[in-house]
Amino acid sequence: MKPMLHTWGFRWVLLTFIFATFNVQYTTTTWPILHFSTIQLLGLFKDAPEDTPKPKESSFHCRAMFKAAIVLSQQYNIKIDGQYIGGQVAQTGGYPIGAISTTCSIMSNFNIVGMVGPTYSREAHIIAQYAESVGIPAISYTATDPELSDRNAYPAFYRTVPSDATAASSIVELFKRFNWTSCIIIYQNDAFGSGGAEAISHAFSENNLIVSQTVIFDLATVNIRSDLTDLLSSSSTRIVLLWVESNYTPLVLQHALDCGVLGPHFTWILRSKISLEFFNPISYPNLIGMLSIESVAGNLVSAPINTSLLNAAYQIWQQYEPETFPGPMKVNYYALFAFDATWTLIQSLQKLCSSYTNHSSSCISVVNSSSCFDRRFLQSNSLFNALNNIEFLGVSGPIKFGANSTDRIDGIYYVIQNVQPSVNGVDFLPVLQWSRSNKWTTYTLADVIVWPGNTLTLPTGFAGLAGVKLHICVIESVPFTIRTNILEQNTKKLVGYIPDLIDILQSKMGFIPHIILASSNKTYNGLIQDVENGFCHLVVGDITITARRREIVDFSSSIFDSSLRIVIRQTTSINVDLFSYLRPFSSTLWLLVLVGSIYAGILLCLLERTTNEALKNKSIISSAAMSMWYSVSTIMGYGADFHVQTAAGRLLTVGLHMLSLVLVATYTANLASDLTTLKSNYFISGIDDIINGKIPYSRIGIVIGSSLEDFYLREISHGSRNFYPLKSLQDLYISLLNNNIDAAISDTAILEYITNKVYCNLSLVGADFSRSEYGIVIPKQWIFQKDLDVIILSLRESGVLDNLKRKWFEGSLCQQSFSSYTYT
Repeated sequence: MKPMLHTWGFRWVLLTFIFATFNVQYTTTTWPILHFSTIQLLGLFKDAPEDTPKPKESSFHCRAMFKAAIVLSQQYNIKIDGQYIGGQVAQTGGYPIGAISTTCSIMSNFNIVGMVGPTYSREAHIIAQYAESVGIPAISYTATDPELSDRNAYPAFYRTVPSDATAASSIVELFKRFNWTSCIIIYQNDAFGSGGAEAISHAFSENNLIVSQTVIFDLATVNIRSDLTDLLSSSSTRIVLLWVESNYTPLVLQHALDCGVLGPHFTWILRSKISLEFFNPISYPNLIGMLSIESVAGNLVSAPINTSLLNAAYQIWQQYEPETFPGPMKVNYYALFAFDATWTLIQSLQKLCSSYTNHSSSCISVVNSSSCFDRRFLQSNSLFNALNNIEFLGVSGPIKFGANSTDRIDGIYYVIQNVQPSVNGVDFLPVLQWSRSNKWTTYTLADVIVWPGNTLTLPTGFAGLAGVKLHICVIESVPFTIRTNILEQNTKKLVGYIPDLIDILQSKMGFIPHIILASSNKTYNGLIQDVENGFCHLVVGDITITARRREIVDFSSSIFDSSLRIVIRQTTSINVDLFSYLRPFSSTLWLLVLVGSIYAGILLCLLERTTNEALKNKSIISSAAMSMWYSVSTIMGYGADFHVQTAAGRLLTVGLHMLSLVLVATYTANLASDLTTLKSNYFISGIDDIINGKIPYSRIGIVIGSSLEDFYLREISHGSRNFYPLKSLQDLYISLLNNNIDAAISDTAILEYITNKVYCNLSLVGADFSRSEYGIVIPKQWIFQKDLDVIILSLRESGVLDNLKRKWFEGSLCQQSFSSYTYT
């Protein structure tokens, strides 16, 4: 069905072309141009091919203005060596071989001292080289290929039309004005199309804009080489630049209409305005919103032009060829560039001869030859110097050239016209104007742009993720992504923080997720490579944002704040030590306390036995025991059941109390410390112990292919892979429990979940370190990154991400008890 629609579309365009062609009145009018003057200018104009729907009015306009300039020079009595300037007109057929063949034929028979043209960039390359070989200038009025701007490569070439490099710069400014970031370019496969596409791509690259695709319009088959429907519909951008000649623009647009990739979903920007009468009125609503960007003369943007010169040219045209004169407001702008190109040659020749001091010889000398390639203009250097220094106000604006470029220096203007509804259906209306000094400004204060869909709402320039199918890769990592079995349906389901986040993003952005679970042997760095290689559009998981990874992919805004911690294994055996209460003091200190107590008891017995009623009636042994009891109980802070009577005894008691105060406080502190140490039972305290080598590096587990490996190599081993390699987080837990490793480093959130809910005999030690963030892995320059970041930031600000974290990470299933630790 689709080929049938395309056939009818092309038939409609071709029928319109046939009727339009018959409406053009071909006339044979005699212009008063001296064809046999020895001073001749050659005008090169195109032939509109019969199989294209472009009417020939533009060619008539340029040809008429070329002739008008020559006639006007006669009316102004401009003579070169006492002769009026004559002219020859040639049609090139639009092809390089035709251009050089026609030029060579005329050059062999007439004294040509300058050329105006050719029309096409593909012709201009060979004509410019030929002009250099014979020493005459060639000034084009329509060739825009940026490569032709190189004065070193094309020293005899000039042009009054702006280069497409300038057009590319204006388009960049247009995209910045509307906050567009990407486009698709459809270009014809010749110097004009490829040169323009290359200039736009270069300008976009320098300004961080993206040309997402380039599509070729084949001039040989007069068709687009690819499936336009598939190319445009599958692309994220909705801005299309059409860089083809106006001859072919209706064909491409009709094809786009048949494929359904014009309005209202796509914004097309044409290289030039065309007549919309070629299209079926049923298609008009889909044409609304198109833009055209075209170089224009200064009068259209209220810039200064030579009005008197222009009016004089129009009067001559009306006098000698009234049938083709469309009226002053409908003259093609390229015709004004053609007039200025002709007038530039006339002025340069006049300037050359006016400065010629040797009046005995001609200021125009040509070495004639039967071969067009052996002819040579002898005053070429002087003529080129005159051209480089000439300056005047032309009918299109200021005309001035420099020695370093073939392009005109000033008088460059662009206008953007917009297809809007009108009384007769739809029509182009100017809405924006550009110049080097003012950039893009509104054409008039009241102008508005009507966008595709007949709306005033500015399009975003891209499709958005709504309806876009995304291949999203995830990796199993509890509790971020957990694979569960549904017994009733005999299927597997992914749950966790990441699947919940994907569901929320889908509801917000409208994309169609195709979840791909990575294989068990896939590393995190392998997932990064999958995004770079295009296997995955996104990777959503516990992927740490690192500088090394940013070199090959981009990341979204943070979806989770993380850090690193150390996990170790706990032992569950209980060893009871009956003498552990003696550990707070060393053996030497206990011995000193014992000796001190005995000595204090003996001394007290000697001091108090004769006077103290509790001791004097006792035997020596009994008195000594009572004194020992007094000494020990005082030191322990308990106190004895009798009191000292002598001053010396009281002094000794004070000393025992002071000793008691120091010993009891010290014992209590040391005992508490020992009990705390017994309860924790950890042999390392944090990352510093690992860095300092408190445990062998080969007993430290690190998941390979992860950001943890990068951290270890950078901060701990300084590049040495001396760790115990682990394939996955599950491998980490099993290796700890099987005593293959003594410690491992991993992400804090994961380890807290595992030690609280899964493996109760694993514990975290020390404070967290190396704070980082998780982000969604996206391709470089991903067109949807801005939208994704905005949604993620809104989820963070509204607390959605915090709610997900509480849902999957808070709470504990492990009941810690004092008896679960080791005492030695």
